[in-house]
Amino acid sequence: MARLSAELETFFFDESRNEQVTLADVLALAGERTFGFLFVLLAFPSALPVPAPGYSIPFGIVMFLLAVQLIGGRQRPWLPDSWKNKGFNLKQIQKIVSTGLPWLKRVEVLSRPRLTTVCTSYAGRAVLGCAIALMAMCMMVPIPGTNTIPAIGIFMTGLGLLDDDGFISLVGLSICALGGSLVAVILFAGVQGGSAALKFILNGFSTP
Repeated sequence: MARLSAELETFFFDESRNEQVTLADVLALAGERTFGFLFVLLAFPSALPVPAPGYSIPFGIVMFLLAVQLIGGRQRPWLPDSWKNKGFNLKQIQKIVSTGLPWLKRVEVLSRPRLTTVCTSYAGRAVLGCAIALMAMCMMVPIPGTNTIPAIGIFMTGLGLLDDDGFISLVGLSICALGGSLVAVILFAGVQGGSAALKFILNGFSTP
């Protein structure tokens, strides 16, 4: 089977490709590889060193739904038909893919089947699904700094699922833990800062 990077390059830079790429196109490209392939591809834009804006929330919602299905033990994902018709501009997708391909190729060199129980057993896939679901929720938080590391965690975990590489998925879980901690700190700081600001304003009004 061809490497994911080669397939993405062929698929998205085909001269006969329409100007819009839909989720149905992505599902067709995924074929039988399903969950791992979709997690990698959907996390791709937000996981890049220079993330593409506008993808974190809609792709986060899709990945959350996929993660719940993975936890439930499904072997093939289900998505509403209305979602499958959602279109994205091909030129923008090509820009994202061309930026990310060198990074993907570097990771692919290290990926191979090992510790496969992590990716093939129900317990292992449920744990991976829980981590991905939490990271997808983090990606939907509209605060700077809450997208990239969770997306990288999903990307690495999904790549492990794609290649039955339990080691890569465990690396992804470690990144997910880091991402979750970072988001928790950011949210805590935001709540504390907002609370302090509110108290300052209220005290100002109450001062004679």
